[in-house]
Amino acid sequence: MKVKLSRIALARSGDKGDGSNVGVLARSPEIYEFLVENLTAERVRRHFREIAFGPVERFLAPNLHALNFLLHDSLGGGGSLSLKTDAQGKTHGLGLLEMELEVPVSLLEGIEGRG
Repeated sequence: MKVKLSRIALARSGDKGDGSNVGVLARSPEIYEFLVENLTAERVRRHFREIAFGPVERFLAPNLHALNFLLHDSLGGGGSLSLKTDAQGKTHGLGLLEMELEVPVSLLEGIEGRG
C-alpha cells in the first residue's frame, strides 16, 4: 500500500553548516528494517532534488531504529548567510515525511493506534 513516510516514521531536522541533517525514527523494529532497505540516500536525494544540490549521505543507528541523512548544499550558505526562509533546515524533516513509499500492509497493521 502506498503511504506517506509520516505514517510509519517520525522525523526531526536542523542545520549542519550549509547542509541539513534529517533524522528518521521508525515506529517499530520491523519498519526500521523496511526503511534500511527502501529509504536510500539516492531516494532521499531525488526527493529533495530542488533544494539539495550536493550529495546525500545516510547513516544507520540500529540501536535507535533510526536513519540519519545529511543533505549537503541545501541551505544556501547556512544559517547566517542564507536568504532562504528556512535557513536552519527545520522543515526538511517534515518535507521528508511527505515522501510516499510502497509499504507492506502487514507493517501498517502493527503500528495502527501508535502516536
